[in-house]
Amino acid sequence: MKLLSTNTCFIPKDLSSVTQYDPSSEADLAAIGMSAKQKDTIWRAVEGFYRTGISPAVTICMRRQGQVVFNRALGHARGNGPDDSRDTPKVLAQPDTPMCLFSASKVVTAMLIHKLAEDHLIDLLAPVAHYLPAFGVNGKQYVTVAHILAHRAGIPTIQGDFDTEILFDTPQVVDILFNSKLNARSGHRAAYHAVTGGYILGELIRAVTGKDAREYLRETIQEPLGMRHLNYGLAPEHRGTEAIGYATGFKPVLAIDWFLQHALGGNLDTVVNVTNDPRFMDIICPAGNIFANADEACRFFELMLRGGTLDGKRIFDPLTIRRATLEAGKPQFDGTLLAPLRYSHGMMLGGNPVGLYGPMTGHAFGHLGFSNIFCWADPERDISVSLLTSGKPIVGPHLPALAKLLASISFNVPKL
Repeated sequence: MKLLSTNTCFIPKDLSSVTQYDPSSEADLAAIGMSAKQKDTIWRAVEGFYRTGISPAVTICMRRQGQVVFNRALGHARGNGPDDSRDTPKVLAQPDTPMCLFSASKVVTAMLIHKLAEDHLIDLLAPVAHYLPAFGVNGKQYVTVAHILAHRAGIPTIQGDFDTEILFDTPQVVDILFNSKLNARSGHRAAYHAVTGGYILGELIRAVTGKDAREYLRETIQEPLGMRHLNYGLAPEHRGTEAIGYATGFKPVLAIDWFLQHALGGNLDTVVNVTNDPRFMDIICPAGNIFANADEACRFFELMLRGGTLDGKRIFDPLTIRRATLEAGKPQFDGTLLAPLRYSHGMMLGGNPVGLYGPMTGHAFGHLGFSNIFCWADPERDISVSLLTSGKPIVGPHLPALAKLLASISFNVPKL
């Protein structure tokens, strides 16, 4: 990754040559209360974001009132990274190209925990140590399940120096976390738990069900809803179809590089290489390695928007959805991400007048993923959206175009 470079990919003048979708899959706009102009404005903003060159592949799926507005792909799943030449073999991204959701995986994992609470197998207000006694040492005996879901457990990073290789060894990571000390009183303040909380939630699932999180997700959500990919890692038979991640944007320095080192164990290039490693597709990383295509991710949020029922199949009780999306506490300046955020027990919430999902999205819930992945639902507009990207910038020239895209959705999808 070049220090004094935007590290962007080649963008053709004619975007139709790298745009893939099935027009027959998209809804009649009149039936969902939108105009052709509104839809076109949003799509032009998607194209504007892609034209920044920050992401070799962009896939987006958006539903309004349950109907597909977009399910499209732009760019290349592989072969058009910042360091690739014009002669590098290129593979076009497709709407069904799977990508890693990274931290947007946290919502799915959180909902598995909420499902266990719905089934009276877990009490969200109970100490984690009630289910995992080995966790309750070094001051962690008062950490509750709810604290972990809301990023208030006090263990935001893996303590000490560690190599990214240990991320492939789940028992080793779990052992480190079980023996770690709190860096803040549990419940006291929000500090984003990039990967740590997910491992604990994964162990909770195993402890109360006797199944690993992958198996529990498959039988609870993936198979009932007929999803090919939505699960931790990527099945061997689908490998080679996924979009490769690329380190793009300006090279992170100072505070940003420190965060990557302490949260994920390496610099941006190292982290991206780890997530492209086949071993990353083998493991279960509950906070960050669910693979899905844009439609599957969108359907998951549509499931939540519909009160836990989709395609005639009830997965969650409506009260479970309500509990999972309620604000967990007043907005705080997050101690890890150093930004003001609103959390529920498992979600990042939108905001007014400006939020993570665009202007006037105070009722929206969802999650961001490393680093420009946005998955959310907005009840006021009756939309579910998944924006998946293979470029992994921390800072870059794309930020105004990204803000314009989110604002375009907010301003061009009428509130009901």
